[in-house]
Amino acid sequence: MLRYVLRRLAWAVPTLLFITFLVYIALRTGTDPVASYKRVNARATPAKIQQYIDANGLDPNYVRGYFRWLGNFLTFDWPRSIKGSREVWPALKDALANTVRLGIAASAVGIVVGLMLGVFAALRPGGRRDVAVNTAAFVGISVPPYVSAILFQLLFAVYWSRWFGSTLFPTAGVYPPGHTGFDPLLMAKHMVLPTFVVAIQIIAVYSRYMRSSLLDVLSSEYMRTARSKGISERRVLFKHGLRNALIPVVTIAALDVGAIVGGLIITENIFSYPGMGMYFLTAFGDGDFPLLMPWMVLIVFSTLMFNLLADISYAWLDPRIRLE
Repeated sequence: MLRYVLRRLAWAVPTLLFITFLVYIALRTGTDPVASYKRVNARATPAKIQQYIDANGLDPNYVRGYFRWLGNFLTFDWPRSIKGSREVWPALKDALANTVRLGIAASAVGIVVGLMLGVFAALRPGGRRDVAVNTAAFVGISVPPYVSAILFQLLFAVYWSRWFGSTLFPTAGVYPPGHTGFDPLLMAKHMVLPTFVVAIQIIAVYSRYMRSSLLDVLSSEYMRTARSKGISERRVLFKHGLRNALIPVVTIAALDVGAIVGGLIITENIFSYPGMGMYFLTAFGDGDFPLLMPWMVLIVFSTLMFNLLADISYAWLDPRIRLE
């Protein structure tokens, strides 16, 4: 196992370099960083423009420019944003923290509830509760996040205020405008609606995954053998059934959690939630190359690491699998 992990980590380095090089080329051709800088900083002198080009590795030769950018990135000599000349790391760190907080909350609610509903449906296949769970799952998958987000805002803000005189949950931001300091309860209240908007589709997806996986396991020969030995149905389910049914689900979960770092762009935009999605939309709209490249590196890195975590989890759940 250790040898496999070290080998994967070794391969992750050239993979990360190759993908970030492709991203570097895509951003340079898609946003034209020099033109974006001139547009935002109309009074910039030729010396300032050249300083910006050197700091960001915007050499006409893409390979040489990439390695110049990479050297600055690895030594933490990060250029400032083109708009407002802000440091990149504080903005990226805050956006990442907000998205991770929202992603963990939504994933925890969605995966736990989804798995429970999947087990609930699989134990009575074809019954009323199976039909009810399947129907709800199809509805949840079919409703886009922007629709459920707007419906939640209307229900818990607009109509709730008409009915009871005040909104039940806030509909924007992490804190109210002008708030200072750290208040976990107030933050949690602001996260309720975006958390459940994201969790709806997670619940729908994982209930389907768990139902299908558990039905395959329950009909397998080793489950019938366990029952023939006189083992109680509950023990057969929890000791033999669920562990094997979780193998494909955990693999998918690790990949999905890694993808959350990229930002919940639609949900964050509707709720004005300052996470990685809003960070990306703002930076891309401004063509802000110094903000976009670290964002892309972070996304690629998290995807690679969670892929590795998925493989390790797969082997841990199924001892028959050897990652050597």
